[in-house]
Amino acid sequence: MPGPLQGLKVVEMVGIGPGPFCAMLLADMGAEVIRIDRHSGKTRMEPRFDVLARGRKSIALDLKNPAAVEVALELISKADALISKVFAPAMERLGLGPEICLQRNPRLVYGRMTGWGQTGPLAQAAGHDLNYIALSGMLHAIGRADSPPPPPLNLIGDFGGGAMLLAFGLVCALLETKHSHRGQVVDAAMTDGSALLGSLMYGLKAAGRWGPTRGANLLDGGAHFYDTYECADGKYIALAAIEPAFYAEVLKLIGLEDAAFQRQMDVKAWPELKQTMAARIKTKSRAEWCSVLEGTDACFAPVLDLDEAPDHAHNRARHAFMEVEGVVQPAPAPRFSRTPGAVSSAPAEVGAHSEEILRDWGFNANAVAQLKAASVI
Repeated sequence: MPGPLQGLKVVEMVGIGPGPFCAMLLADMGAEVIRIDRHSGKTRMEPRFDVLARGRKSIALDLKNPAAVEVALELISKADALISKVFAPAMERLGLGPEICLQRNPRLVYGRMTGWGQTGPLAQAAGHDLNYIALSGMLHAIGRADSPPPPPLNLIGDFGGGAMLLAFGLVCALLETKHSHRGQVVDAAMTDGSALLGSLMYGLKAAGRWGPTRGANLLDGGAHFYDTYECADGKYIALAAIEPAFYAEVLKLIGLEDAAFQRQMDVKAWPELKQTMAARIKTKSRAEWCSVLEGTDACFAPVLDLDEAPDHAHNRARHAFMEVEGVVQPAPAPRFSRTPGAVSSAPAEVGAHSEEILRDWGFNANAVAQLKAASVI
C-alpha cells in the first residue's frame, strides 16, 4: 500500500545526522528520495548499519566537476523538494544555492537545515547539537541540581528541533505550493527548533511555575512522583504519576500510604518524599515492580536499554521495531489507517543507483554512458 507521500520527489544532499533523518522520515512515508552522495564512495560504516539512509537510492557525483553540478541541477529541476544539511556557504560555492535552484525550478521547496540559522551573528560559525540546545535554554533545564547539564544524546537539537521541524516545514511549504505554484526556502535552525520544543517550559516560567534550578521542577526530576528510581537489582523504573488519581494509584500499589505523601504538590516536601520513595523502590527488583505496576494506572514503565526495548511485549505487539538485513531498528511512524508508511529498501551502497536514477529521471542512455566514462558519476 502506498504511503501518504507517494508521488513526491525529493533530492537529498548527503549529510550527517539530522539531514538523513529528515530524508528517512519522508522516504518512510512513501516519497521518492534520491540521495546525492560524494563521489569518493567513502562511508563511515557498512551500509546496512546506516539506518538513517534506509529507503532511498544513491547517486554519487563529483561536485567539484561542473558537469556533475549540472547533473545535480537537472535532478533538482525535476524534484518537488531539496534537503540540504551541507554547510550553507558550501552550497552556494558549488553553484547549488537557493537562488540558482529556484531559477531552474520555480516550484522547488528548498529545505535548508542549519544549526544557528541562515542569519544572525553566529550564522557562519561551526557547531553541533549540544551547542544549539545550550543557546536555546533547553540544555540548562536538563539534569540534576548538583551536576552539570548532561548531553541528552542528540535528540533535541539534531532530530527534534532540526530534522522533524524541517520535515514539517517541507510538507507545509509543499501544501502551500499547490495553491501558489511557487517554491520557497525553508530555514530550519536547530536553535529555533529546540527553543520551540521548550515552549511549555517558557510558559510555565512566565507563570512562576518553573524555576531556574535544575532538578527542582515538575518535569525535570524535581518531583518525587515524576522521576526514575533504582531498583534492588541496579536496574531502573520510571514513574510519572502527575494526576491525583494516578498518584493515589502508585502510592497504593507500592505501599506508601504515609500521610506525608498527601502533600503531592508541596515543592518543599519533594526532597524528603523522594528519599522515602527511593528507599521503597529499592526493596524490589525491576521485574518485581513490573509485576506489580505494569499495565496499571500508576503511570509506570521499566527503563529499558537498546537491547531490551525491541523485545518488550508492547513494542512487539505494535511492531514498533523491525529488522532490515539483520539490523534491528525502529519502524516507520506515525501510523496511518489507509496509507501506512514502509521501509522500501535497506540502506544503499554509495552510488549504487547512479545510472538507474539518471535513466529514471529522464537522462538518455547515451548521456548516462558519457557521464560514467567522464567519471562525473
